Amino acid sequence: MSDDPNRPSGTNDGRDGPTNDDRNEVGEDRWTQGSEVPPSKGAKPMSGAPDDDAETLRERQRLAQLEMMDHWIGGVLTEQRRTRRWKLFFRLMMLTIVLVALFTTLYSLFWDSSSATAPTQRHLGIVEVSGVIASDSPANAERIIEGLNNAWEAEGAAAVVLHINSPGGSPVQSQRIYAEIMRLREQGDKPIIAVIEDVGASGAYYIAAAANEIIASPVSLVGSIGVIYAGFGFEEAIARIGVERRVLTAGENKAFLDPFQPLDEEAEQFWQEVLSQTHRQFIDDVRAGRGGRLSDSPDIFSGLVWSGEQSLDLGLVDQLGSLEQVARDRVGDTNWVDYTPSLDPFERLTRRFTQVVAEVLGVSAPATPLRF
Repeated sequence: MSDDPNRPSGTNDGRDGPTNDDRNEVGEDRWTQGSEVPPSKGAKPMSGAPDDDAETLRERQRLAQLEMMDHWIGGVLTEQRRTRRWKLFFRLMMLTIVLVALFTTLYSLFWDSSSATAPTQRHLGIVEVSGVIASDSPANAERIIEGLNNAWEAEGAAAVVLHINSPGGSPVQSQRIYAEIMRLREQGDKPIIAVIEDVGASGAYYIAAAANEIIASPVSLVGSIGVIYAGFGFEEAIARIGVERRVLTAGENKAFLDPFQPLDEEAEQFWQEVLSQTHRQFIDDVRAGRGGRLSDSPDIFSGLVWSGEQSLDLGLVDQLGSLEQVARDRVGDTNWVDYTPSLDPFERLTRRFTQVVAEVLGVSAPATPLRF
């Protein structure tokens, strides 16, 4: 306290707030009209009514903290529920995909078996030859030969029909199918008919030539009796970008088709002999299948492709028509059954995935460099 008698009572020496004399003996503060609340370290000011005591203010603060915690917990629970919903959705979707794939596989194995459900009434036994003929495609020799035998053994099949829509492909696969058709044809139990849709060229015509009869649309593309090898020469490009090609071989001609090395005259002559011999086999098999129905035109085996109408004049086909006309002529109605074995969905998916990966990596290549 100051000793200055002129200072008014109740003031302090430059200090804010009441002095000890402003408080009574029970600790009440005349400025707040209530019990003194000691300040807490780091405490936030509490809102409330002016006449709220300290206990009420603490209770209000506690309730505010609980409300804030409730909001936080609610947000966390909402996010967890949302996450669980998405997890459940993806799990149900994966389960659906697995169940559909499983059902498709079981259906193809047990219920969609053509040999098990073949009708006894007269019908055409269809075998599809669609797309490129290759060992890793749906039009492979094993699958088509299985379909041929299924249709041949079916009691109600009045004829076996090769439904062809293919630009050709592998010589080996085509020759295997050709040989099987000729074997069945020699038995003579039922006719084998090739019906060409849009395209029946090269290896596809190789197959058709083994049939007893070939039918095509007037605008079908038929023929292309030839052999082709196609490649690229990158020897100049690799020299320009400064890349050294390192190839080790055992045998002086082992790498003669390497696209990064020049194809010399001797190697080119050798490879042309391989193509000519394969072409000669193609021609001999077509002549064996078609016999005297072929014309004497030298252009037939030149690799040209003909329309169905032109092919009729050249003896490449026997008549113009369609699958429906064949069915009406043979069984009196458009009644046919597809005996081509169903594709395994898992195998098809795996094969397609492998092809895509090979194409992306740049390592995809046909099983043989020669193409019909």
